[in-house]
Amino acid sequence: MKLYALTILASATATQDTTRLAAEFDLSSFGFFQRGSVQEFMNFFSKTVAQRTQLGQRQSVSEKDYVFYAHSRVEGVTGIIIADKEYPQRVAFSLINKFLDEFLIKYPKDTWKADQNPFPELKTYLTKYQDPKQGDQIMKVQEQLDETKQVMHNTIESLLQRGERLDDLINRSQDISFQSKAFYKQAKKIFEALAPPVARHLSDGGLFDDKAHTPML
Repeated sequence: MKLYALTILASATATQDTTRLAAEFDLSSFGFFQRGSVQEFMNFFSKTVAQRTQLGQRQSVSEKDYVFYAHSRVEGVTGIIIADKEYPQRVAFSLINKFLDEFLIKYPKDTWKADQNPFPELKTYLTKYQDPKQGDQIMKVQEQLDETKQVMHNTIESLLQRGERLDDLINRSQDISFQSKAFYKQAKKIFEALAPPVARHLSDGGLFDDKAHTPML
């Protein structure tokens, strides 16, 4: 079981796009030279999921071997956790509620600034909750909430609006560098051209592979 990222985003408004407020990543399981691209794509997917999570909604969104857990709060903030598929859903959503509660206490809405809200608690939680058993206490606190609130289950593709293509969103994204986009396109062509067993073999150490999972392509 693995947690890769905890992210807090301000929900989109009539005058402002979805904005990242704070984030923490654990990219230690990725190759050193891949980490920059991996982080850019994690930011991109987190923002994409947040933009497509309705106010008050909780949902899990799958992309290959990864899951994005999202909770959009009425206060105008969305929490995102990126984990592998083995990480318990209830712990993930309980952790989102915990760090959002603490963030909102520390930063009232009128003080939010894009990526300028120091919140070291995310790093602490990203380390501590690699072991989901650490979530037992917050799970008990959130037990009633978990039993009454529905969680939507989707994939990245199912979130796209009619006529939208993931490749087009990536090409237009300003959160992903030219180098990462080029690497993404090349890696995707290679994997589409290879038979599944060979592609699986080459994915070890691939662009978005952490030694146990397939690329996020």
